Amino acid sequence: MGLTAKVLWAMILGILLGAVINLSGLNVQGSRIDTYVIEGLFDIVGKMFIAALKMLVVPLVFFSLVSEVIGIGDVGKLGKVGVRSLGLYLLTTALAVASAIGVAMVFAPDANMGMIAKSAFSPSHAPSLAEVLIHIIPDNIIQAFASGNMLQIIFFSILLGISLLMVGRKAIPIAEGIKVLNEAMMQMVGMIMRVAPFAVFALLAKAVSQLGFDLLANLAGYVAVLVLALHLFGTLMLVLKCFAKLSPKIFLKKIRDVQLFAFSTSSSNATIPVTLQTVTKHMGADNSVASFTIPFGATINMDGTAIMQGVATVFIANVYGVELGISGYLTVIVMSVLASIGTAGVPGVGLVMLSMVFVQVGLPLEGIGLILGVDRLLDMLRTVVNVTGDAVVTCLVARTEGVLNEQVFVDSQAGLDNQMLIQTCAQKELSEAITHTKESPTCE
Repeated sequence: MGLTAKVLWAMILGILLGAVINLSGLNVQGSRIDTYVIEGLFDIVGKMFIAALKMLVVPLVFFSLVSEVIGIGDVGKLGKVGVRSLGLYLLTTALAVASAIGVAMVFAPDANMGMIAKSAFSPSHAPSLAEVLIHIIPDNIIQAFASGNMLQIIFFSILLGISLLMVGRKAIPIAEGIKVLNEAMMQMVGMIMRVAPFAVFALLAKAVSQLGFDLLANLAGYVAVLVLALHLFGTLMLVLKCFAKLSPKIFLKKIRDVQLFAFSTSSSNATIPVTLQTVTKHMGADNSVASFTIPFGATINMDGTAIMQGVATVFIANVYGVELGISGYLTVIVMSVLASIGTAGVPGVGLVMLSMVFVQVGLPLEGIGLILGVDRLLDMLRTVVNVTGDAVVTCLVARTEGVLNEQVFVDSQAGLDNQMLIQTCAQKELSEAITHTKESPTCE
């Protein structure tokens, strides 16, 4: 059974077990099931897996980006990749929120709850665009690495790669060392992925057992329209087909693992190692592009969040009887695009961005309280759309730069064949080097 099948079964079993615990009332706070299983076993396993993925993010992005900047050898090409990536990410975000508003207006979700809930959400301070641009340059690189500030890490990694290029031949040993460390990090990704089904089972079992389906029933209209908008966001596939000339069917088949991990972790950053491995090994995008576009997209690409903002704005406007008009909806689109950059790295970014949009169009923040309960479950779906957008933009940029291996993309077994043999050979070569064995490796 492949990894995708294992994770799918883990998701199904986790949801079923969570539903049983919730419906049977075994999730009562303070009970043994709640203490030792839900908040004990499930919580520990899930958090350990997410922590392990996040552990890989910073070193993987750093080593990969520095290595590929040195490999490109052309700063101008790196600049083109950056500009194209930024433009495509902002464009897909604008298309996402526009399509979501259109779907929401057609189906007109209305709470019909008979009362206005007071929000338990306290909006955080979202940095302005000027602050974000200033803070791209780290004043303390150690702190940037420790806090996982992706924009600062990307900036420093590119600058270090360019500096090593300027040093010349003397930097070759360092460059080779960084390349080896990058390969070692990819091996570590594979190791952690082996325990992924157990972690996915624990994460979903905990979420469903605690939240249940009552909240979904109460907000059925909002949930249904948001799910519909997320699924109907076929613009990404149209972009892939029309501009990159690639098959959406093959793409969706190969992106499944990434989408499953995004769904279970609800974190684009935690999914970076899986996304990076998928677009390079399974889709044929060169690491020189992917090592930049994937962490960059995980930081600023908010397609799924933008869709939520569009649907939530129409929903809350209907609840409070506020007529936004064309200008109001245009404001939502512009604010969503700007906020996708302005709130980079802010925890709970979806609700922070939504509060900014509500203030701008004159909707009460109390309205967030109506959707706060289901936000955790829907956040999983939003993250799936976000990481799918990251992969689409990566393939498109790689195609325009001429560094997408189309044979790898269409090969259903790409990245899977001989994976075990390669790992075994690498281990054998390392063992022979350490023990000074004179036998030459039999692997090519």
